[in-house]
Amino acid sequence: MSSNIIEVDVLIIGAGISGIGTAFHLQKHCPDKSYAIIEARGAVGGTWDLFRYPGIRSDSDMFTFGFNFKPWLSPKSISPGADIKAYISDAVDENGIREQIVFEHKVLAANWDSASAKWHTRVENVKTGECREYSSRFFFSCAGYYNYEKGYTPDFAGVEDFTGNIIHPQNWPEELDYAGKKVIVIGSGATAVTLVPALAKTSAHVTMLQRSPSYVLARPGQDAAANFMRHYLPNKVAYSLSRWKNILLGMLFYRMAKRRPDTIKKVIRAEIVSALGEDYPVDKHFKPSYQPWDQRLCLVPDGDLFSAIKNGSASVVTDHIERFTATGVKLRSGEELAADIIVTATGLSLEVLGSYALSVDNKAFKAANSYCYKGMMLSGLPNFAFVVGYTNASWTLKSDLVGEYMCRLINYMDKNQYDYCVPVIPKGGIPAEPLMDFSSSYVLRSLDKMPRQGKSKPWKLYQNYILDKMSLGYKSVVDDSLVFSSIRSELPTKPIKKIS
Repeated sequence: MSSNIIEVDVLIIGAGISGIGTAFHLQKHCPDKSYAIIEARGAVGGTWDLFRYPGIRSDSDMFTFGFNFKPWLSPKSISPGADIKAYISDAVDENGIREQIVFEHKVLAANWDSASAKWHTRVENVKTGECREYSSRFFFSCAGYYNYEKGYTPDFAGVEDFTGNIIHPQNWPEELDYAGKKVIVIGSGATAVTLVPALAKTSAHVTMLQRSPSYVLARPGQDAAANFMRHYLPNKVAYSLSRWKNILLGMLFYRMAKRRPDTIKKVIRAEIVSALGEDYPVDKHFKPSYQPWDQRLCLVPDGDLFSAIKNGSASVVTDHIERFTATGVKLRSGEELAADIIVTATGLSLEVLGSYALSVDNKAFKAANSYCYKGMMLSGLPNFAFVVGYTNASWTLKSDLVGEYMCRLINYMDKNQYDYCVPVIPKGGIPAEPLMDFSSSYVLRSLDKMPRQGKSKPWKLYQNYILDKMSLGYKSVVDDSLVFSSIRSELPTKPIKKIS
């Protein structure tokens, strides 16, 4: 083995909330396993280190977004991004994880070598361009689900004519001064509804320009029940109870939205009318054409977006953009909106498995040709796992389950002296469905690049925490779709079936 090759048992990609959670679970459940975390940025936090736009905050409550092993102690349930980054950083230092993180390095390519039953991963120093290689038994992708280099911006006509600043929230400049300026925020999703009230505090006026509305739901910025329990109960007990309370309430709301969408639409509309008044054109600006939870709902803590609209510091315009002009945006209706700054809160560019190349025995692996096993592994890809959180609940709920499951899998393989395992689809194949049953534009743009799912378990993603808790947390790791094997000839092996 070359001295330039670094050997670890598990290579984790990304030091965001998924990667740090995985590291903790490895240390707890597989204490004899070595690992390294490869992080392209110079700090932990992932999304919460990348995004720096005004008002950045969680879009779900922190009692479910927080780790299952570290209580969230702040009174804020919907939390600012800086607090979340500090929480992740504290988890890193409290558990001795920082020493295992290789900062400012990015993965270029990873190849599975069947002869050695190892992953060989080429990693580049982003500052010097120097490369090094890691050899690992397992490869765990915790790189999130979108491109960190750039977000998505449509090709707007006349962009070159605009004389002000055009900014995507993913690349927010620290020096930007928007005080006293007229700002247009293009978009209607979670980023837009976060930006508008934050910018409205000091700008001359903020216009949220949307092509079509989203469901927007006000929620208290603090969880009174959680804060009450923490006052009288030990932190871990109060956190666990608050977490389960919010998990069950979230699941109930989601089920109601799917079974009785008209009832939920009436509830959401009534709240907005109560906040903005009977005279406000609620149906024009806050009545989507789709059903609740066909796309993710936008949460606004303490109704801050509605407060900004009501006090006149912000407004909503629902129309289509014809083109940018020198001084703003001309709409299809003929109206022109003046602006000094235009913010394109128009979405993300999805990358489910990061920007690196995957291969098996030096043959390129295309994720779009594979099927997702238990929402965390891919058919035909040995000793590999990845994390994609729930679309209808907090990301961390799923990432914690995946991290704990992988530890159970590793321990099972050690006990039975297996070198690798690989999900294999049935010989006759299975009907394919899109990985995400979601109508959001950022998802639809990238479906052709994503793995597929099947119609039933273990190839189906149910978007249900309790079902996953049972499946990933308690059921045996052994089933007919997961093939285990060894490269050691003296051991009995279960040969890998031909991938359909």
